Amino acid sequence: MTGIVPRHSILTGVDGSPEALHAARWAAREAARRHVPLRLCHVRGPGPGDAERGNGWLRAAEWAARDLAPGIELHRLCVAGDVPAILLRESGTAGLTVLGAGPVAVAVAARATGPVVVVRGRKPGEPPPDGGPVVAGVGAGKALAAVVEFAVGEALLRDVPLVAVHAWADPAVGESWSVPPFDVDYDGAAADAGAALAARMSGWHEKYPDAEIRHRVPCATPAHGLLTEAAGAQLVVVGAGTASGLGDTVRALLHHGSAPVAVVRAGG
Repeated sequence: MTGIVPRHSILTGVDGSPEALHAARWAAREAARRHVPLRLCHVRGPGPGDAERGNGWLRAAEWAARDLAPGIELHRLCVAGDVPAILLRESGTAGLTVLGAGPVAVAVAARATGPVVVVRGRKPGEPPPDGGPVVAGVGAGKALAAVVEFAVGEALLRDVPLVAVHAWADPAVGESWSVPPFDVDYDGAAADAGAALAARMSGWHEKYPDAEIRHRVPCATPAHGLLTEAAGAQLVVVGAGTASGLGDTVRALLHHGSAPVAVVRAGG
């Protein structure tokens, strides 16, 4: 199906890989939950054979998507050009962009203005988990409100808890301790971290009374804390980390996480 696609549709990149099929299935479920159209996009090479092959991959992705969400509105696009550039262009008219794990997904997540979900499984090549809570990394960055808003919405759509995580560790020693230092006031630091998380989440419990929101303050760097929480989650939501590009925590999740990762920017 072709034509004008509503701005709040979901865009999914298709390249014939198993990761792209996992992303198409994940995006189809999301489109059904949100009651929005799904748009499948393949960026092909310049030759006629590239177009034929690309359209075949799009048909396979459509079958995979409709197998999980048969009633969704679905659009296909096969266009020649630079893969990240085209996906970034198309993401500008989508409410959400969903991509399979890989270098292109990292490149798009680093530059897209809207939210991007990079679909990952518990192990490389596996489908993404469909159980567990939604986890949100609650830092002090400008994207905090956008992260929490997106994460609460996803938790409510799935009828699962939201786990708000504020990881803390002494930046001077990080997680490289061979023996934990005895002069660290762990109880005091944990209490301060809990207070900081409570302050950052202030108002969200009242704004969304139907959401079950839990707080976690692990003694860990943000990357390690969120990677640990991701092991039992179905989605991890984080802020991009920088105005343009990705922070170290986001990159760690995109390369090593065991659940889909949503990268959200302030105002995105």
